[in-house]
Amino acid sequence: MNNFGFNFDNTYAKLPEIMATKISPVPVKQPELVILNTHLAEELGLNFSNTSSQDLANLFSGNILPEGSEPIAQAYCGHQFGHFVMLGDGRAHLLGEHINPKNIKVDIQFKGSGRTPYSRMGDGRAALGPMLREYLISEAMHHLGISTTRSLAVVKTGEMIRRETELKGAILTRVAASHLRVGTFQYVAAKQDLNALKQLVDYAVARHYPELLNSQNKAVALFKTVMKRQAKLVTEWLRVGFIHGVMNTDNVSISGETIDYGPCAFMDQYDPKTVFSSIDHYGRYAFGSQSIITKWNLARFAESLLPLLAEDEKKAVKVAEDLIHSYDETFENHFHEMMKKKLGLISNEENDKAIISELLNLMYNNQSDYTNTFRYLINNKLPQNKLLNNTGFITWEQKWKNRIKQNQEEALNLMIENNPEFIPRNHKVEEALKNAENGSVKSFNTLLNILKNPYTNQIEYEDYQKPAPPSDKIYKTFCGT
Repeated sequence: MNNFGFNFDNTYAKLPEIMATKISPVPVKQPELVILNTHLAEELGLNFSNTSSQDLANLFSGNILPEGSEPIAQAYCGHQFGHFVMLGDGRAHLLGEHINPKNIKVDIQFKGSGRTPYSRMGDGRAALGPMLREYLISEAMHHLGISTTRSLAVVKTGEMIRRETELKGAILTRVAASHLRVGTFQYVAAKQDLNALKQLVDYAVARHYPELLNSQNKAVALFKTVMKRQAKLVTEWLRVGFIHGVMNTDNVSISGETIDYGPCAFMDQYDPKTVFSSIDHYGRYAFGSQSIITKWNLARFAESLLPLLAEDEKKAVKVAEDLIHSYDETFENHFHEMMKKKLGLISNEENDKAIISELLNLMYNNQSDYTNTFRYLINNKLPQNKLLNNTGFITWEQKWKNRIKQNQEEALNLMIENNPEFIPRNHKVEEALKNAENGSVKSFNTLLNILKNPYTNQIEYEDYQKPAPPSDKIYKTFCGT
C-alpha cells in the first residue's frame, strides 16, 4: 500500500498502559473528501499527487490506515466549567507521531472517528459543520500568527448522526505538536501513580522542552515554561478578539497551542464580557476572563505536579503557590507589550498604560468594533461613526498621534503587523458552513483564502471586514459533541 510519505514514530503508545487504549477507528460506510490542506501536506512531506479522491477519502476516514500507524485513544481528565470529570478521547484516534522533513514530530489525529472506551455513552462521531469550523478557524489562527493545531483534511462519512436533529457525519484530521494536556497530568495524578507521573513529566520535557532536560527539578521547570507559553497564548487571543469558549483543563495544551475549536468565535464590538458559547451560561469563559481562567487551569496543573515539586508536602504546596502567584506579572507584561504593538508605541513611557486603558474604555462605551478600530488608526477607515464623533475619542486620538509622531512610520508598520484587517467574522463563518453543509464549498473556500492573508489590504473583500448586521447580534455557538 502507498504510505503517502508518512513517517510514524509511536512514543506515546510506549508510556504506561493507563495513559491510552490501543484501538482503531471505526470504519464508515461511504467516505467522501470535502477538503484537503495541500500546503500543510507538503510541509509534512506527504505526497498525494497520484492519489484518487476516493483513496484520500478512505485514508482520512480511517477505512485504511497508513503503514506504521498504531492508533490509540488517549486518557485524560478535565475540569469542565469547574467540575472534575474523568475523560479521554471519546471520539478521536491518534494515529501516531509523524516526523516531518525538518525532523519535527507532530501528532496525526482523527476527530469523529468512532467509539472508544472513553466515549461515555456517546456515538464517537462528529458532524460536518463543527469539523469544518475547526478546519477554518484553526487555519485562520495559524495565518494570524497564533500557535495552534492545524487541520489537514475533512471527509464526510456518508452516515447521519443524531444531535438535536440529524446531521451529516464527518471526520477531521488534526495535526498538533502533541495532544498532551493539563488534563493528561490530572488523569495520572488522580490515578495516584507516581511512577507514571514521573514518566509523563520526562516525556513532556523530552518532547517539547529538551532544553529543560538537565533542570534541577524538571516538574518545576516544566510548569514555569508551560505557564509562560499559556500566558503568551491567551495574550495572542486577546490581540485578535478570539474567544475560545470552552477553556476546560482538557483543552489546555502543554505545548502552548490553541486546541479544540468547539464553540469558539471572534468578538465584533469590544466588550470584555462577550460570550458566544451556548453552554457558558455564567460567562466563565468570556473574552475578558480568559486570562483569569488560564491562571485557574494552571493552578490545577500545579496541583497535579505536587508530588514532584518537593519531597515535603508543605514545601510542595508553597512551591506551587509561588509558581501560580508569578502568573499575574507574566501575563500583565505580555498584555502590555501586546497592546503597545497594537498602538504602535515603540518606546516605554509612563502614560502608556493610561493611553491603552482610555482607548479600551472609549471603545466599550461607544460599542466600537474591536478589529476595525485599530485598523482605523492605521488607515482612517472605520465603517461606523459613533466613536469618531465622541469628544473623548477625538481628544484621545490627538494624544496618541502626539505619542507616535517621532517614530510614525515605524509605529504604523508595527501596527500593521499586529492588527489584522480580516478575522473570521462570525456571520461569514456561519454562511460558509451552512453552504458547505448544503453541498457548496465555494463560500467556504473564498473565506479560507481571504483569511490566509489577514494583514493584507484586500479591497475587493471589504464586505468581509464589516461586523455582523444587527439581526445577527444574538449569536450563539455550539460545542458540536
